[in-house]
Amino acid sequence: MSAESTARLIWDGNDMFRALKRIAHQVLEANRGPERLVLLGIQTRGVPLAARLGALIAESEGVDVPVGELDITMYRDDLRSQPTRAVGRTRIPVALDDRTVVLVDDVLYSGRTIAAAMDALSDIGRPRAVRLAVLIDRGHRELPIQADHVGKDLPTRSEEHVRVALTEIDGEDLISISQPSKGA
Repeated sequence: MSAESTARLIWDGNDMFRALKRIAHQVLEANRGPERLVLLGIQTRGVPLAARLGALIAESEGVDVPVGELDITMYRDDLRSQPTRAVGRTRIPVALDDRTVVLVDDVLYSGRTIAAAMDALSDIGRPRAVRLAVLIDRGHRELPIQADHVGKDLPTRSEEHVRVALTEIDGEDLISISQPSKGA
């Protein structure tokens, strides 16, 4: 039995759109509008999610919020144990000093990715505040990190796999969860 055959659909594209729209409104409420706001998508799937949030905020407020990309490869604490990763692109659209930065990612799990993102941010500037928006929070934190804006809390077992597919990368929008295949 393949891992794909054990996948269970959690959300389709419509569900994802509604969650992103809700997150965009939460970000605006927490920031009291779009002023001095910057969205930074964490490579890879956080980048298109940040762009989508930026578009939803622009649609709602009539203001373009700066949207950028943050690659955390060189800040990861597992570089020695993981296979070599290609360094991605970091693109910071404006100076971050005295701005509210919203880090955007697809899945929050152990918290290590976000810790690496915070380290990367400290080398780039000194934001007034840093917030976290994630599509899925699956629990199992190893570090004391919590998202400010969550599309869906999805309790999982640590051996389960949560897959976020985005049209910009994967050709479709969906979130699924799969069990490890028997014998793996």
